[in-house]
Amino acid sequence: MSILTSLGSTIVPRHIAIIMDGNNRYGKANALGRGEGHIAGKDALDPIVEYCLDTGIEVLTVFAFSSENWQRPPSEVALLMRLLTSTIHEQMPRMNKYRIRLRFIGDRSQLDDDLQTLMLDAEAKTAHFEAMTLVIAISYGGQWDIAHAAKQLALQVEAGGLRAEDINNDLLGQYVQLADAPAVDMLIRTGGEYRISNFLLWQAAYAELFFTQTLWPDFAANELADMITEFAKRQRRFGKTSEQIETQLLR
Repeated sequence: MSILTSLGSTIVPRHIAIIMDGNNRYGKANALGRGEGHIAGKDALDPIVEYCLDTGIEVLTVFAFSSENWQRPPSEVALLMRLLTSTIHEQMPRMNKYRIRLRFIGDRSQLDDDLQTLMLDAEAKTAHFEAMTLVIAISYGGQWDIAHAAKQLALQVEAGGLRAEDINNDLLGQYVQLADAPAVDMLIRTGGEYRISNFLLWQAAYAELFFTQTLWPDFAANELADMITEFAKRQRRFGKTSEQIETQLLR
């Protein structure tokens, strides 16, 4: 029986976000060479993408490199940039094969010109695909995201095209990254840490949180399937009471 079949009629999330943590620890635990844990982590992404596609997930967003990761040793940063470049090259045939749209979020101003050009080219060539969307967060931080959105609105107020009193949650939400995508339903962190590390703070405001001790290179579709089954059992109230939700379901 396939994983997808075993899910049956389980309600699946529209948007899953994953903090892919534990690559370095995986490398040390398996006596790998320097940086090889990150390489193993890169290879772990493909089966997860295919599983999400088969399961009907609309958007998968993965945290590849945070705005805080620039503080890591220069040699590790350089390695991660090379891996990101190779990941994009390797993903393009898969995006074409499975008709998956590839997108990137984050502060691109800190990335080198070649990587920025590669990202733009990948986005342009896959923009018309509708089977699923894979989003890779590079040089991304949730606080930067919200501040960047606020700056766009402040510039409009400064130019006289917008009044400050017109700014509300809905308007600000139109300027954050992935404003046109469904809100994050499930946020997963591998690697045993229990924090969201400045990832999609706005978009994941009502996400169901899942934490696992599994290091990212060991994270497999079977474990994701179990999480989705658990997700379907949770009652998402969005500020309402259980009674209100149950009444809505009976209508």
